[in-house]
Amino acid sequence: MSMFSKIVAIAAITASSAALAGAQGVTSATKPFSLGLSGGASIPSGDLSNYVNTGYNVGGHVALGTPTLPISFRGDVNYDNFGAKGSGNSNVHIWSYTANAVYEVPTATGIRPYIIGGVGGFTPGSSTTAGGTTYSASGSTEFGFDVGGGLTIPLSGFNAFVEARYNHFNNNGGGSTAFIPITFGVMF
Repeated sequence: MSMFSKIVAIAAITASSAALAGAQGVTSATKPFSLGLSGGASIPSGDLSNYVNTGYNVGGHVALGTPTLPISFRGDVNYDNFGAKGSGNSNVHIWSYTANAVYEVPTATGIRPYIIGGVGGFTPGSSTTAGGTTYSASGSTEFGFDVGGGLTIPLSGFNAFVEARYNHFNNNGGGSTAFIPITFGVMF
């Protein structure tokens, strides 16, 4: 079974679980509409980690939720920047545009764990050389996915969140790129 098939299967199970939870009267503390900002560290994974160091990320978010279900939807635009290993090499940056489903696990406390996953476009830029091998970012937008989890922390008038997500996309010239942003943000 391919990685994409596994992700689709997990999403289907999550969606059916959310519908079942909603039918049982579980409610979500998600606002019907919210905007957010975030930032944090981005950890390269797989082949990318051979060429770049840990970097940073910044993002903007739009969320749509329902008060009767523990599932909501979130659109994310993120910018991840990684410093090249070695001197004199350029940084690698990646823009991502993803549509995600967010399943909040109902709890008795205000802090709510969640699972997030989705699909979207990833646009890498720049190139770097490490150990005589060049990692080239094409600049074209590639289809990919993200999956992860986090915690929503309600504060006075807004929510804070902390999350980690695995991002993956195939490169235009072959191979793939993966990285894990660890993010702190706020949703208003």
